[in-house]
Amino acid sequence: MTHPVPALGIALVAAAGCVWWLPALATVRAGADRPDSLRGTSAACLSGWATVAGMAVLLLVADPWWAPGAVAAAGTATTAGLRIRAAVRRRSEAREALATQLRDVGRADPRSWLTSRARMYRARNRFVTVLGVGLGAAVASALLPVAVGPGHGGTGATVAVPVLLTALFLAVAVGRARVARRSSGSRPGR
Repeated sequence: MTHPVPALGIALVAAAGCVWWLPALATVRAGADRPDSLRGTSAACLSGWATVAGMAVLLLVADPWWAPGAVAAAGTATTAGLRIRAAVRRRSEAREALATQLRDVGRADPRSWLTSRARMYRARNRFVTVLGVGLGAAVASALLPVAVGPGHGGTGATVAVPVLLTALFLAVAVGRARVARRSSGSRPGR
């Protein structure tokens, strides 16, 4: 039996996603006029929305649920790979631009060229990374007793360990963000 209601819902989501995939398509079609990292990010966006559209079609024509699930898994992996590759390209483009600026000016300290906005983004990215690792560890510790099976874990530790891990990593993330803010020269409390 086909699944017309989920197929219709996913097709509508894919159509509504045109606010993302149409500009991405224009960027990819622009070719060498755009930086490689931007084209890579746009390709990842197109891959994600093509996955959503493919799932809608498969839900409409395929009986088993594993077919749309396989398309979703493959599309997610492809999109994540393209996005990671674009991020790596972006970093290398930024390094090349910084090296060119430093070469032109003759300075050897790249930190002097970081603007306050760049420092803010670095601090934000560090905060998100530390917090994400902490939440991942908390989720893993919460799911571990479920994976082991009933009767192998205490109920108090099942709740306490994820809460403590989340609190610990949140405190570390806030501390790192404050240190980054102070080192960037901004006033405390802002």
